[in-house]
Amino acid sequence: MSSNHHMGVTALPTGEIEHTKFLSENIGALYLSEEYSDVVLKIEGEYFHSHKVILAARSDYFRALLFGGLKESLQSEIEMRGTNVAAFKVLLKYIYTGQMSLASLKEDAILDILGLAHQYGFEDLEAAICDYLRQSLTVQNVCLIYNAARLYQLKFLSKVCKTFIDDNGPSIISTPGFLQLSPSCLRELIEQDTFFVPEGDIFKAVVNWAQTNSMEGTPQLREVLSAVRFSLMTPTELFSLVRPTGFVTSDVILDSLQLQTISRSSLLPYRGMLKPNKNWSDPFLGTEVLQGEMRAALLDGNHFIYDMERGYTRHRINDAGDHGIVIKLGTQALVNNMRMLLWDRDVRSYSYYIEVSMDQKDWVRVIDHTAYYCRSWQNLFFEPRVVQYIKLVGTNNTVNKVFHVVAFEVMYSTENMRLVKGLIEPKHNVATTKESACVIEGVSRSRDALLDGNTKCYDWDSGYTCHQLGSGFILVQLGQPYMLESMRLLLWDCDDRSYSYYVQVSVNMSDWETVWDKTHQNCRSWQLIVFPMRPVVFIKIIGTHNTANEVRNYFLHFIFLILAL
Repeated sequence: MSSNHHMGVTALPTGEIEHTKFLSENIGALYLSEEYSDVVLKIEGEYFHSHKVILAARSDYFRALLFGGLKESLQSEIEMRGTNVAAFKVLLKYIYTGQMSLASLKEDAILDILGLAHQYGFEDLEAAICDYLRQSLTVQNVCLIYNAARLYQLKFLSKVCKTFIDDNGPSIISTPGFLQLSPSCLRELIEQDTFFVPEGDIFKAVVNWAQTNSMEGTPQLREVLSAVRFSLMTPTELFSLVRPTGFVTSDVILDSLQLQTISRSSLLPYRGMLKPNKNWSDPFLGTEVLQGEMRAALLDGNHFIYDMERGYTRHRINDAGDHGIVIKLGTQALVNNMRMLLWDRDVRSYSYYIEVSMDQKDWVRVIDHTAYYCRSWQNLFFEPRVVQYIKLVGTNNTVNKVFHVVAFEVMYSTENMRLVKGLIEPKHNVATTKESACVIEGVSRSRDALLDGNTKCYDWDSGYTCHQLGSGFILVQLGQPYMLESMRLLLWDCDDRSYSYYVQVSVNMSDWETVWDKTHQNCRSWQLIVFPMRPVVFIKIIGTHNTANEVRNYFLHFIFLILAL
């Protein structure tokens, strides 16, 4: 019986032998061993017997150092300058064994190892340490980790740290770690709109940081102070807190006071909370409806149960100008997206605008759909702003003089949405029932068959929308205005017939413009329609000829694209 059999080692039934564990153990046994050592690394007076081939196999840095033709390749003893000996000892063990235990180490030691992993090009180790630090963030250690992440240009870890700091700013500015931030890190943090801490507290923290690090009167302090928003501080804070320090000039204080008194409040550089893709219109977050009839329905989270009598909030549309529906968020928040469900139990359309404010005095219009007919769900984007108050004002209802809103959401969306003149230029098909589009005119066995996305299952009896030649048309309404420059439609093509047609578009059902004219051509199957970009709400397709009969049989599927023409 062999010795290997005594050790419990046998060949696998497949014939494959797996002994990597023994290889790892054998190489690991050479860690700090003088046996076969051919190089000694000297760090802070300590000597580490090592093996060139192992170091070179594990690291491009050591491969270049030991075998790249540098003078070190001829030396049996190499001094590693600027290296922390405790961190290097842990790293060297990892080089030989592939193992490292971070849980038993303090943050300072881990950050030193991270620096060496970055310096020597151990990318897998660097990523593993970053992942560990990301999951270990606390109010006490996040500033130290952020410093290191910025120093080593670890973008993802830096982003995670900044988000954590934004979420816990008031607690973090009083920690010892905050005082250890580098000038560039400190400025980068406080110049963000999302560093949501009272400006007076930010200034006091900067003063403490400057005094702790002997930064008074230095260019670095001036750079940091340039990110403090003195115009958000009260006159009392400016005179009793800022002025006595001598850190800023009297002109800065006077300019801040002037900006407060003569400027619109919407121009002040407010700070706000940032929670990507989090809906702030939640009563549990302190959000409430201040104005509007039947207020409780707007934020109840129910956008399924509503009819003519219940389930919506409203205000009356009148020539004198109604104050609309006013919502107050539970906190100042950075937002760029609102979703709103307009009452849609019939074919009515609405026109409206949305304004935001910080003080209910100075309002900024972020959405203006007063010239457009809109229906059902509205998905609205605008440039990111810090807001606290939101006002929804209806200007038209095609049925009566009341503006009805069933549900409302507001958030900071991470969706990459391109805006042209305040309207979305969509990257996907918006002529679908999911996007609140509908067929207003046209004959079909199934309502909205034109918009169901099914381009395969159709025949003579089903799957298409049509209209009688010489009378009528097919009319589609989108849920909201979009900036469009193309569309596609599929003409019924189960035989060899062809059609002639033209397409018109409008935003209000009154003003129409022809964007495609094929009245003098025979067309069949898929059609790509391209036109100069413009706002579109309504699409009207009018058939003028069918080579098989006098009824224009359509199976239509619209796909709006962004074309690089």
